[in-house]
Amino acid sequence: MKNRLEGYSVLIVDDDPDILASFTIAMKAEGAATLEATDGTAAIAACMAHSPDAMILDMMLPKRSGFLVLEELQNLEHPPLVIMVTANEGKRHMAYAKSLGVGAYLMKPVGLDRLINTVSSLLQESEHYE
Repeated sequence: MKNRLEGYSVLIVDDDPDILASFTIAMKAEGAATLEATDGTAAIAACMAHSPDAMILDMMLPKRSGFLVLEELQNLEHPPLVIMVTANEGKRHMAYAKSLGVGAYLMKPVGLDRLINTVSSLLQESEHYE
């Protein structure tokens, strides 16, 4: 069976080292090439340098929030698919994230299976539209 994320690159952005490590291990186990960033400024730099296919983005980040990262990504010619992962349950936040083009908005704690399924299905859907 082929790994679901083989051939894709995923940028994981979270300031919690345990979450960053577990998400990275999960993505690599499915065959993804991974990049990591621990703050919003590093996330934008990584996007510009590496053009990942997808980004798993925490909302509450040092230096630049997930929302500011999303706003910045809209300036890129080929922005990555974004899965926002957050502990913030506010409906306004979810609506704003979706208005900025987030492909999925998942609440922490998010199960790794659910995260992998979400990333995988969004990437496969996006291929159908290219």
